[in-house]
Amino acid sequence: MSIQNNRLSDSEYRLNFEDIHPPFETREGALVEANRCLFCYDAPCTKSCPTSIDVPTFIKQIATDNLKGSAKTIFDSNILGAGCSRVCPVEKLCEGACVYNLLEEKPISIARLQRYATEPAIQEKWPLYPRKASTGKKVAVVGAGPAGLSAAHVLARNGVEVTVYEKEAKGGGLMTYGVAAYKVTPEFCQDEVDYILSVGGIDVKYNQELGKNVHLSDLQQQYDAVFLGIGVGIARGLDIPGENLEGVVDAISYIYDIRTKSFQEVPVGDKVVVIGLGMTAIDAATQSKRLGAKEVTIVYRRTENEKPCTDEEVDIARLDGCQFVWLAAPKEVIGQNGKVTHLVCSKMKLGEADASGRRAPVDTGETFTLETDMVIKAAGQIPFENLISTNGLVHKNGKVTIASDGSTNLKGIFAGGDCVNGGKEVVDAVQAGKVGAGSILKYLEL
Repeated sequence: MSIQNNRLSDSEYRLNFEDIHPPFETREGALVEANRCLFCYDAPCTKSCPTSIDVPTFIKQIATDNLKGSAKTIFDSNILGAGCSRVCPVEKLCEGACVYNLLEEKPISIARLQRYATEPAIQEKWPLYPRKASTGKKVAVVGAGPAGLSAAHVLARNGVEVTVYEKEAKGGGLMTYGVAAYKVTPEFCQDEVDYILSVGGIDVKYNQELGKNVHLSDLQQQYDAVFLGIGVGIARGLDIPGENLEGVVDAISYIYDIRTKSFQEVPVGDKVVVIGLGMTAIDAATQSKRLGAKEVTIVYRRTENEKPCTDEEVDIARLDGCQFVWLAAPKEVIGQNGKVTHLVCSKMKLGEADASGRRAPVDTGETFTLETDMVIKAAGQIPFENLISTNGLVHKNGKVTIASDGSTNLKGIFAGGDCVNGGKEVVDAVQAGKVGAGSILKYLEL
């Protein structure tokens, strides 16, 4: 076994990472699907969307050939609606709430219709938001991820001068750096960011990291308000022996490399073991297989019934040939000559349910060993607790504490997204940005 680069031909890489959810190829196909919609008055699809997109309205607009109107209906609620149409777990949100499910029929393809309406707006740069006259107010946004971009767009189109400070070389956050390449390409992410910025009044300063190049105390003095959308990004460790052996990597860094390098540059093992079962774990596992791994095994400490990811994500992994080991937790990484060779796992069982109704895994005392030359840790992320603490923000275990309007304990400082909730969906971050921006406008009396 060995970790290698360039296992596949260029054409094989392209095939493996092509769009997993292709758009409607024809106008007729989109119209047929749009006309299946029952246009429910009390639409459960809209209620299940964290940004409250008026789904029946935007689908009706597609059905009547009002594509610009449809795009604006979506963007009014979710300015990252194009990206969300590709990455949202719609089967547990809008499509999962579709009334057709009750009739045991296929739900409306809301995501594909949303993509059909929004992508032309980005490609053709439709000017849907004329910016209001400048108010003279200045707001700093820290983080050019979904929460920060959402907040910046709302503020800018209302005449606020916005400066965004982003630690990476590109905007988009999780969309750009943390999602499987077959779901959304870096090129699309750049186009979406450019479209959001095209409203005007937003200046993005890249390679500027809070606590290093830029400081919250300075921003408080220079701006009328600040919105923090710094996300989470520290991979959770396993705290087991052998974790630092060569060949043990965290999923966040691994996906980052896939997003920022050519596929040929990213090494992958013959026998890969992925620990965890969230979206990031699935993305790491499936992309390992698509990069040329011979075997990929996903280890999860609970059963399939308790999985945090969706059925669709598991189906993707299974179709890619990934194997699952349930009720197993990593105990020790074993290596030879400094390189990982085996992973020892504890056999688990489910104990009593806690207050939330979820049954906790309990170690049985038995173990088993998996042969591997690459272990990918996807046990979740933890907030930037030290950064939050040193800036005087009230928090709980590193998650910024906010009021219902997004305001923090510091005057003029608002926050939202993953740095507050610990890590949810992109669409949740977009909504948090909207709420924060709306509250800032009220705070500035605009």
